[in-house]
Amino acid sequence: MARKFKSMDGNEAAAYVSYAYTEVAGIYPITPSSPMADHVDQWAAQGRKNIFGTPVKVVEMESEAGAAGTVHGSLGAGALTTTYTASQGLLLMIPNMYKIAGEQLPGVFHVSARCVASHALNIFGDHSDVMACRQTGFAMLAEGNVQEVMDLSPVAHLAAIEGKTPFLNFFDGFRTSHEIQKVAMWDYKDLAEMCDMDAVQAFRDHALNPEHPHTRGSHENGDIFFQNREACNKVYDELPAVVEGYMKKINEKLGTDYGLFNYYGAPDADRVVVCMGSFCDVLEEVIDYLNAHGEKVGLVKVRLFRPFSIKHFVDVLPETVQKIAVMDRTKEPGSIGEPLYQDVVSALYEAGKTGIKVVGGRYGLGSKDTPPASAFAVFEELKKDEPKREFTIGIVDDVTNLSLPEAEDAPNTAAPGTIECKFWGLGGDGTVGANKNSIKIIGDHTDKYVQAYFQYDSKKTGGVTVSHLRFGDSPIRSPYYVTKADFVACHNPSYIVKGFKMVRDVKPGGTFLVNCQWSDEEFAEHMPAVAKRYIANNNVNVYLIDAIDLAAKVGMGKRTNTVLQSAFFALAKVLPAEDALQYMKDAATKSYMKKGQAIVDANHKAIDAGATAFRKFEVPADWLPPRTPLPSSSPRRPSPLSPSRSRTCSSPSIAWTATACLFPPSSIAPTASLSWVPPHTRSAASPWSFPTGTRPSAFSATSAPTCARMPPSVRSR
Repeated sequence: MARKFKSMDGNEAAAYVSYAYTEVAGIYPITPSSPMADHVDQWAAQGRKNIFGTPVKVVEMESEAGAAGTVHGSLGAGALTTTYTASQGLLLMIPNMYKIAGEQLPGVFHVSARCVASHALNIFGDHSDVMACRQTGFAMLAEGNVQEVMDLSPVAHLAAIEGKTPFLNFFDGFRTSHEIQKVAMWDYKDLAEMCDMDAVQAFRDHALNPEHPHTRGSHENGDIFFQNREACNKVYDELPAVVEGYMKKINEKLGTDYGLFNYYGAPDADRVVVCMGSFCDVLEEVIDYLNAHGEKVGLVKVRLFRPFSIKHFVDVLPETVQKIAVMDRTKEPGSIGEPLYQDVVSALYEAGKTGIKVVGGRYGLGSKDTPPASAFAVFEELKKDEPKREFTIGIVDDVTNLSLPEAEDAPNTAAPGTIECKFWGLGGDGTVGANKNSIKIIGDHTDKYVQAYFQYDSKKTGGVTVSHLRFGDSPIRSPYYVTKADFVACHNPSYIVKGFKMVRDVKPGGTFLVNCQWSDEEFAEHMPAVAKRYIANNNVNVYLIDAIDLAAKVGMGKRTNTVLQSAFFALAKVLPAEDALQYMKDAATKSYMKKGQAIVDANHKAIDAGATAFRKFEVPADWLPPRTPLPSSSPRRPSPLSPSRSRTCSSPSIAWTATACLFPPSSIAPTASLSWVPPHTRSAASPWSFPTGTRPSAFSATSAPTCARMPPSVRSR
């Protein structure tokens, strides 16, 4: 059956598929999985039916532990049940997960994998939460992008039903869960055709029922517990074949080639990376580039992580492989290696392939960006006779020196013809929402492929936001930040004054749009010298727009996002002008109708006004002076900190790109340091210097006066 295309993020894709196979959803919200439960809740309220002909019954509990208990009980009663969670929320479900797996109940947990708080809280993505569940007995299925989430999520539900094993279906939090792509959607008729209704009926017949009672979840003593625990072995031995069978059904319907492990790259590769999650797409881009330049490299994408099939893994490896780098998006302090690394080493040993050199790397913790430069560094390291057994990428580890060097001028590996855009906004100003509408307009009303990702810190409102948009004629597999854009917009003029390095992101001949109330002379006065030189040297087209006054004039108050969205479409010319205006108005009507017609009308006026409100800034000839030393940016405000402290923490909130290790291992820092963020310093080897009169407190995560709450032994030092 022909598939329809729609622009959506990974959370919506997982929710769309799960709704088809779900009868009961036990939910509790946690970032970044909340939108999955929200979609399911909305669709159920609208009366949408699953493949069984009924709306999903949604039960919201008061904690994740309660949601897991709901799932357990509902499955025991014979209802196909699903939940959606991440991070600490998933960890709260672990006790119930053991029970659900032990009782062979076919539940599915959709997880937008997120960092678990360690030395500090982090709400962004890595695999530390799902790796804490690999011992529960849940099967674990991984996807690397939004299309894979749409295509493979049915496998989790279908294999759980037939294989009598619960599934944890996961993908990268934020990087996949919140990335918008144009994807081909399943038709529910196709999903229904693949479902084994006999297995569904067998599950229901097995449910707790007073008409045919049985005992479940009893207490067992040492005389019988062990042997009963081992009785599940056959189920897990047979499960890879069940999963593979459903992948083949999907391949027949879609023309894809999904397997438990998929190999990508040169058939005679000598260097191979093993990975799962969104970094696989980055590796594919780099592999295409390297192989086109005469190298022989490849990638093994892990899809079924638990149970780990040694046979299927070894079968996809090229016979010529000599070195393997296994990439884990988690850290297990004190271990020999991270989970996937240890599995690969064990699998090769069991298969008798002991002549292959295997090393392990960590990447992307807490959503640290992993651009092509990181992937190039991995393959470059594998060229060495003795590559590092343990390494990191994407950071500068100047404490234990495990990080790999990365080239600042790595080749652009994105698909040819891809248009890249970058929008700098302020959390709460509507920039992110407008860009979500923009990318969906392009994706749903043109033949182009699209991708959008939104970078913001956990403060969200009031913090810096950067929207990364890509669109083009070829599929986009670039899950990393835009660093060289055809179009860059600054929606907040204070970023110019503060010296944010936005102009350097513009490609030669690209466009730079600035929202400000300045005259041309005032704009030139505020621009840093280094930015002026870059603009002049690279023929950057500069446009100015006063969306601030314009928004107030049309009744939008301080909300400039709609004005600037209209200006973007006028300058980008990705759609005919009249069509773009109408699509924007339709999107505004859909987004704001619940707030009243007056708000909708104001947005429509802003769209009409923004399409012509910008003016071109003519770059003066004196912006290209003889080469003399220039300051790197505008002067920074003086630091109020002590000299010893200001050396390690003196950059204002512009410094998002810090890569060095910044704090001592416990992350204890002086108080009043929250107004400062990671600096550009490249060194962290020295111990943290506390201000005079304070010591690290043994009782809190802050520093404390040496006499406060200190044991006598500490006070007397």
